[in-house]
Amino acid sequence: MPARETTVPADAEAIARRRNKLVLEQARESGLLGAVKDKRLTGRVSSELLEAAKKRAHVSSDSELIELALSRLALEDDFGVRLLRRKGTLPRDLDLAI
Repeated sequence: MPARETTVPADAEAIARRRNKLVLEQARESGLLGAVKDKRLTGRVSSELLEAAKKRAHVSSDSELIELALSRLALEDDFGVRLLRRKGTLPRDLDLAI
């Protein structure tokens, strides 16, 4: 399936860079990122996937992308899982007044 071309708002890069900075700061504060980089990660992916991900994340290097992606994954909350666990916990006749 070909990649979709999308129009990116002018400030999208600034927003993405700010979001990236916050993610990396949170990962650092959580002890996930330290001064020492002691592991090497290798793998094979399609060049289209790699370039699309770097473009979306507004990063230029593979290392930046990997560090950001792993930080996001490690810090990801479990909102979806918790929401699904709540299924059926409210009475069906509850009036939500919407």
